[in-house]
Amino acid sequence: SEANDLAQRLALYYTKNRDGICLDHAYHGHVMSCIGISPYKFMHGGSEEKKPDHIHVNRLVEPQVPTPDRYRGKYRDDQMSMSELTDAYVGEVQSACDSVAAAGRGVSFFISESMQSCGGQVIFPPGYLRRVYDIVRRSGGVCIADEVQTGFGRVGSKWWAFQLDDDQLVPDIVTIGKPMGNGHPISAVITTPAIAEAFRRGPDYFNTYGGNPVSCAIALAVLDVIEQDKLRENAVRVGEHLKRAPTGDAAAAPHDGRRARSRMFLASTWCCAARTRQPAGQAAETVLW
Repeated sequence: SEANDLAQRLALYYTKNRDGICLDHAYHGHVMSCIGISPYKFMHGGSEEKKPDHIHVNRLVEPQVPTPDRYRGKYRDDQMSMSELTDAYVGEVQSACDSVAAAGRGVSFFISESMQSCGGQVIFPPGYLRRVYDIVRRSGGVCIADEVQTGFGRVGSKWWAFQLDDDQLVPDIVTIGKPMGNGHPISAVITTPAIAEAFRRGPDYFNTYGGNPVSCAIALAVLDVIEQDKLRENAVRVGEHLKRAPTGDAAAAPHDGRRARSRMFLASTWCCAARTRQPAGQAAETVLW
């Protein structure tokens, strides 16, 4: 939460813009500034915390920026090709940026997890992030990759999930945490010298716990264990084992309709029939509990 709050402040001081873009179903933290970019929270009934006017996100406001969910999203892989899916979802972000420009403003940031976790383990169509990053930067904004849940080798072959989209992809800001301390509360924000310098020229930044040696020692130990115990390689092996596990009879109902997987980033969607993709909620609940 604190890392994603700071990332938004960095974007503000660097771009001098306030309009942000996030994805529907996103979750980026529990502090007020992060609830504002977390439809996963503020779209729930009864919530007193609402979307700020300067955040562009979801199906109830304009412009719409849907989650690029190829299975049950606004555009689906049973209706169009993968390249068409990417074009369609990228076009939604372009429309959001155009809407901001039409109002005479510039984009401050685009924030997303590199693969959406709380929103359903959604793996984006190929090339989505690279193209979105290009659009946002042309609109004056910076690109924030939230790797709090997807980073530190969870995807196996790479340290960071954004690398799966394009080996050459480099976000402007990366936020990390959770596995960083293996249970110990620690997070960090990584950015470019230019963005850091813009923030340095603003009000003094002070953090009671920032850079304390105990937390830093724990985070360094976690890195050592990931490397020495070859945990990324283990994520590949376990992920491949689960990939080979039976998916069920497509004619049966309910059945395992989709498996979103990137090594240890895994999800299974249970549906009543493959054609309709109607959720089989009771069956999924039985499997879980």
